[in-house]
Amino acid sequence: MSETIYGFIGLGNMGGPMARRLLEAGNVLHVTDSDPAVMHRLAACGAVAHDNAQDVGRAADVVFLSLPDGKVVESVLSGEQGLARANRVKCVVDLSTIGPVAAQRAFDILAAQGIEYVDAPISGGPTGAERGTLAVMVACAPARYEALTQVLGHFGKPFYLGAEAGQAQVMKLANNLLSATAVAITSEAMALGVKAGLDPSVMIDVINAGSGRNSATMEKFPKAVLTGTFNVGFAVRLAHKDVRLCLEEAERHGVPMVVGSSVREMLVMTTAICGHDADYTDVARVVEDWAGVKVRAKS
Repeated sequence: MSETIYGFIGLGNMGGPMARRLLEAGNVLHVTDSDPAVMHRLAACGAVAHDNAQDVGRAADVVFLSLPDGKVVESVLSGEQGLARANRVKCVVDLSTIGPVAAQRAFDILAAQGIEYVDAPISGGPTGAERGTLAVMVACAPARYEALTQVLGHFGKPFYLGAEAGQAQVMKLANNLLSATAVAITSEAMALGVKAGLDPSVMIDVINAGSGRNSATMEKFPKAVLTGTFNVGFAVRLAHKDVRLCLEEAERHGVPMVVGSSVREMLVMTTAICGHDADYTDVARVVEDWAGVKVRAKS
């Protein structure tokens, strides 16, 4: 059992499984979440539940965050009952995808209180969180990275991106742009094939044996589109947030994002048509409706 006491704030689709992995590894874990139900489920597994972030920071040395966006992260850090007001926590590891600007702001908030901020977004989805196979992108001081490597290994494989807060965020945004693009373009290619009379299951097999394979054809379409479930556990609004942040960063650096801009528009339209909490594989549903086809496995 580790001598370090850990905290975890944000116990949703990603945070919940990661927190459980820390418990299963024998760590003492203090948790909080805006949803009492998920917090109580972790408490039943051995975690110590708290009412707010400050109380977690008073009980833990290192606190992990898994939160939806930069505004929520900033509130958890600097709110009236925020981590920055805690008197024990010395390191906050932010697993959220918030973009480099928000990461630097979080770094500044904590640095003013003598607390280290570690920029550490993750990739691999809920399945990766459950299995401990996530990619963990880390930007912080090298010594802190070395100190965290073992505990981050419970989540997956850590990658060191640099010493400055925000560098790992850029890596994550680039990754998520590619992931969202794969969903969008695969939706169009599959709709075309089905409209022309091809079997979508055979199409997926051919693509995955050839040069067109990608994360959508290998995982998301077989699981969520061919089955008609449209649920990989990642909301389209979050995919849109990530692509928007990526395009903002590209503009800041003067990098053209012609394809990225089109993907962003697809995500905006999917949100408008399918709803705020729709899954981001619902992009395929929107393309199906436009094309007048259903991309489904044959019984």
